[in-house]
Amino acid sequence: MARAVELAAEAAVTLQREIRVARARPSNGGVLIAVTHSSVIPAQGFELTVDAAGVHVAAGDDAGAFYGLTACLQLLEQFGRKLPGLKIADHPDHRVRGVMLDISRCKIPTMETLKLLIDRLARLRCNQLQLYMEHTFAFAAHQTVWADASPMTHEEINELDAYCAERFIELVPNFNSFGHFGRWLRHQDYRHLAECPDGFSGYTPQDHGTTLAPHRQSLQFLHELYDELLPNFSSRLLNAGCDETWELGRGWSRRKAEARGGTRVYLDFLKQVYRLAKKKGSRMMFWGDIILREPQLIPELPKDLIALAWGYEADHPLNRECRAFARSGLEFYVAPGTSSWNSITGRTTNCLNNLLNAADAGVRHGASGFLITDWGDGGHHQALPVSYAGFTAGAAYSWCLKSNRDVDPVIAVNRTFFGCPSSGLGELWLDLGRTIDQVPGTAAVNRTMINNWVFDVDRPDAGSVTAAGLRRGLRWLDGLEERMPDCYCHAPDADLVTAELNHAIDMARFGLLRALAVRQRTSTASLLEQHCRIIMQHEEIWLQRNRRGGLHESSERLRSVKLA
Repeated sequence: MARAVELAAEAAVTLQREIRVARARPSNGGVLIAVTHSSVIPAQGFELTVDAAGVHVAAGDDAGAFYGLTACLQLLEQFGRKLPGLKIADHPDHRVRGVMLDISRCKIPTMETLKLLIDRLARLRCNQLQLYMEHTFAFAAHQTVWADASPMTHEEINELDAYCAERFIELVPNFNSFGHFGRWLRHQDYRHLAECPDGFSGYTPQDHGTTLAPHRQSLQFLHELYDELLPNFSSRLLNAGCDETWELGRGWSRRKAEARGGTRVYLDFLKQVYRLAKKKGSRMMFWGDIILREPQLIPELPKDLIALAWGYEADHPLNRECRAFARSGLEFYVAPGTSSWNSITGRTTNCLNNLLNAADAGVRHGASGFLITDWGDGGHHQALPVSYAGFTAGAAYSWCLKSNRDVDPVIAVNRTFFGCPSSGLGELWLDLGRTIDQVPGTAAVNRTMINNWVFDVDRPDAGSVTAAGLRRGLRWLDGLEERMPDCYCHAPDADLVTAELNHAIDMARFGLLRALAVRQRTSTASLLEQHCRIIMQHEEIWLQRNRRGGLHESSERLRSVKLA
């Protein structure tokens, strides 16, 4: 009912007339939209009819009614009072359509930011939200770990859980419970839980452990953490992570791994975490990267686990990975990404193709869920609007791939995030993510070379990029700036969105100019003023959407850049 009242208020503004919400047909006045429920319509689905009798929404459940009313509002925005005759029958390809936000790589949004984003995701028909946590929940006995993080509190999670539920979104706890434990294991009090307490060399060299040792002490530790974390969520799901266990088999479990194989050691502990989650009343999901190393072991997984097939490049073999989980009878989600992290600008082309590839694999192999991941690796320097194209396109592809395969996400970005279908800002943000396409020779995985050129501490490697290509990229950024005065935004964060876009362009320009100086063998000292400006901008803009915790760590990466 509350959501219907909100939508009615928006329709009243659009039509410039009073609109009320009632549970029964009024004795006086006309009916703009009639809503009924139907048991023959699939869950979350609706049928929208506009004819001589008026506008009627029949829905399979309350969520379907909400989505049907949202579709009506879009029609009213487009056509006004004179709606064309039509009939729409709609229901989702994927039962779960979610977004995962990384709140462990420095940036933790304020409650105001999270609620605004939840409202927007609900309009995109997303129905699950996960907040990725490593150390950013205020565990009562572990302040050492989260002291500098401005963590989510128990009260905030409870408040957010209720806010999501009112908008047909399930807030799912996401706490990495095997790998990615470095934020804990770097402290002396937790070193005894590490696979490699003194660190390791390899893909991501560390001077401390990042993976829990698969022993009883670790399991008991998770037991205590779950007891405090999970009751704050109404969801009976738990994303326990368990991905990228880099050093497993190289320390405490070395002998077991040599005797039985590293993936087998991984599987054994995964099952123990699963049993622990089940004991707590939660159904566990996990990232599928490690078990996919030896897919013949997948049938040994408990049948009520949910696997997450993830990959973030446009050509990632999600089709093959989904097939492996589907053949085992295991429920699974497909999990592409927004391509925002380690980019500054975003990677629009890769983002859209990665999401489309994931939706195709998910539909083909029967994925129950589609989880759009938005990471913050490297200090989370990208602005939130960089991810908007991924949120909107992913929501469209996961709802109905057949209808939306060729959809242009620009209008949805403008309408949902900037308050007007013709805002112009959507085009600018997507074109910002195409900056890297203008500079030949900049292929990179999970990042952009622009990001590398900004953050390389000494002189960045320009690789095979030519001076002409770099100048072309700079001209592209100039063109984006020239278009900004013609754009407008009716959203409550309009001024901030403009500041974020200016800042992203400034950072990208700084990176291109550093690379150009290297290519031309000239000094970068002339960039000092620009360097100082982007540090100040970064810190000022950060605090308008996010908590202070993590800001120093993120800014330090910018401050450490050397110019000479």
